[in-house]
Amino acid sequence: MKNFFQQNESHMLQLLEKLVNMDSGTYVKHGVDQVGAVLREEYEKIGFQVEIHEQETLGNNLVIRHPDAKEPSIVMLAHMDTVFPEGTVAKRPFTRKGDYAYGPGVIDMKASHITTLFAIKSLIESGNEAFKNVQLILNSDEEIGSIGSRQLIEEVAKNKKYALILEPAQNGNLVSQRKGGGKYFLKVTGKSAHAGVEPENGISAIEELSSKVLKLHKLARREEGLFVNVGLVKGGTSINTIAPSAEAAIDVRIDTEQQGIAIDKALKEVVRTSDVEGTKLELTGKITRPAWELTEESGHLISMIVEEGEKLGLSLDHEKSGGGSDGNLTGYIGTPTVDGLGPIGGNAHQESEYLYIPSLVERSLLLANVIKRLST
Repeated sequence: MKNFFQQNESHMLQLLEKLVNMDSGTYVKHGVDQVGAVLREEYEKIGFQVEIHEQETLGNNLVIRHPDAKEPSIVMLAHMDTVFPEGTVAKRPFTRKGDYAYGPGVIDMKASHITTLFAIKSLIESGNEAFKNVQLILNSDEEIGSIGSRQLIEEVAKNKKYALILEPAQNGNLVSQRKGGGKYFLKVTGKSAHAGVEPENGISAIEELSSKVLKLHKLARREEGLFVNVGLVKGGTSINTIAPSAEAAIDVRIDTEQQGIAIDKALKEVVRTSDVEGTKLELTGKITRPAWELTEESGHLISMIVEEGEKLGLSLDHEKSGGGSDGNLTGYIGTPTVDGLGPIGGNAHQESEYLYIPSLVERSLLLANVIKRLST
């Protein structure tokens, strides 16, 4: 089977270049749908059926399976969106330098679509019917927390025996658990006044927000895996005006469901009363991505994948990630889940994002063998 991938490596790279050179930031609907159209065509060429779940403002989600697949036990997830705005491709399109490829979304996660497609193609080519045991979800909004696709993902994954998440492998390791988290937004309203003429008539929203930022950061328990970060603040109207308004965006990361419940309560308690008399506070937001905790069933799945890696001469380990993925959703509902099955690369979300090209063949072969193993 390895020969199949080696013989098709140039085709894999050609298709990857095509996908990378499509702007598909989460909010670039036409670009995400363009990526979806290319992938739909590729899967239909090999006899798969593609079900389109349309969305008005975000890209459409795709659910893919073979028509002869009666009750596939494996769900595979890969997202089509990137974090980059429209126009990025024109500035830095797909390029290749030696064993490395560069471009927006090349590793997060357009290369994963290539390894997934060709892993399935290899099974068809070899006559192994394990390809009938998979159902794929290609979603359009993972980079913003899968807010539009979460219900679809959970509905498809809830009765599956295994969930394989195709996020990239930064160092070759699998991912066995991920932090959950959410975003909160704090709005403070004060009263404007001239800072030199009548400051006593003003109520500073910035002063109130500053006090709250310090209190919010004190809620973090880093040693316990609970992170709280006020990453954005803005406020005021001019340097010589008492600030009538101020806002903050708060990022929360959790290790357990219980932490999520506790931090939500703690955030609301912090903003329940004002420190600067006369200011009004409004907190919105919630935990949107549940923590994915390692279970015995997921551990067993990982062990099988590690064994398949050993047969290929790969030394695979697994680790915890601070970032979220759709694995949080499948893991949370109890489906045995493993992540990091995509190719190897790094610097995701950055201009220097890269793919290690030899890993296309390596991870495609691993994925094909894992599908076979889980289908016996």
